[in-house]
Amino acid sequence: MTGMNSLSSRPIAWNDAGFAEMADRIREPDWALDVRRAAWRSFQELPWPSARSEGWNRTDIRAFRLEKFRATLDAPEPVACPEGLLREGVDLAGDIVSINGLRNSGRLDPRWEKRGVLFTTLDRLTRPDADRMRPHVETHRIDPAVDRFAALQAAFGGPTRVLLVPRGCSVEQPLLAMSVVTPGGVDLGRTVIVLEDGAEATVLLETASLAEDDEGLHSGLTDVVLGAGANLRLVHLQNWGDRVWHFAHQKAVVGRGARLQWTVGTLGARLAKVNQHVDLVGPGATCEVNGVLFTEGTQHLAYHTEQRHAAPSCRSDFLYKAALQDRSRTVWRGMIRVERNARKSDGYQRIDNLLLSPEARADSIPGLEIEADDVRCTHGSTTSRFDDEPIFYAQCRGLTRNEAIRTYVVGFFQQVLDRITVDSVREALGRAIARRVRETE
Repeated sequence: MTGMNSLSSRPIAWNDAGFAEMADRIREPDWALDVRRAAWRSFQELPWPSARSEGWNRTDIRAFRLEKFRATLDAPEPVACPEGLLREGVDLAGDIVSINGLRNSGRLDPRWEKRGVLFTTLDRLTRPDADRMRPHVETHRIDPAVDRFAALQAAFGGPTRVLLVPRGCSVEQPLLAMSVVTPGGVDLGRTVIVLEDGAEATVLLETASLAEDDEGLHSGLTDVVLGAGANLRLVHLQNWGDRVWHFAHQKAVVGRGARLQWTVGTLGARLAKVNQHVDLVGPGATCEVNGVLFTEGTQHLAYHTEQRHAAPSCRSDFLYKAALQDRSRTVWRGMIRVERNARKSDGYQRIDNLLLSPEARADSIPGLEIEADDVRCTHGSTTSRFDDEPIFYAQCRGLTRNEAIRTYVVGFFQQVLDRITVDSVREALGRAIARRVRETE
């Protein structure tokens, strides 16, 4: 087990008194509290998203009730936590386990501490280290006023998890940040990842619930900043229980000649609404995003991706695949945006959908906005239904029907899995998908 926490704690109300209590108790610098105060004002002024809000017309959150959930700052008491999928067989340089948005445990190999690597929460930084992180934490690249969920996180979120890899440092082992929610729990976590010029790291971000039928709320922010020539392999596995509301804003800013490989695995949640943006702001910056979505029951997963080319000679490559069982639904809206000065841009986006049930539904809306000349941009989407013919031939070769269907579905994802350079992640995702596939009529 990775850590321990209690199932009950004193809640904080979503009002002025609750915010004042949180601000009084949390141990963060004054400048960080100023950011929270501004976000709380935004939360009070903003409405909840509706079908008329941009990007929400295919995602219905009328059943969501914030008053059912309460955040907490209470110290945890022991209870077993899940190990997670990404930890298995991996020699980690360090890890942080957060429960209901609060740090529960954490460590970093001393060899990396001596190299100047920071991997902890903002409230545990020394004053000099907090000052180093201040420009990245204080400046929200994801505007807290973009919607009420972002404002809620920025105002009430627990201490920000931070990773800073200094200039020229290459962290050879992966770093893991695990987030867990308890029954009825709230996770308002923010993670800020900064790789300075020439730095390199592999970061694993994973979520989990104590039990599949636990209700909960997650509203999180992820900020990624890559300096010139930096190289980040980032894995984002969302594996909440099937009654968790999941709202997330994720943004990466990629500098000159830097490289980002971002792997997304989405398996859980009752409803998930994720905004994932990559800004290529330095000449020669590149990003590769690989997405795996698997839905079942009545799950609703909505992804809004944007790859913005803001400098010349940048390359972006987004490839998503989604398989849907039962009456589940996915919504994917992708945009390649090329700014006026971003000549010689090379942008690609694609999503492939596999419907394993006649009642499943996949909506895909790829798009292009190009203001520069001398560019190459391609987008596309495919949707196909389950085909029983290859299952028949696999059974003729000795596989059971269930084995054949699992092989068929995992094979559908293989193009994405093959692009994942971290062997343990590729194998863990394949196993997790195979376990969820059921026999299809």
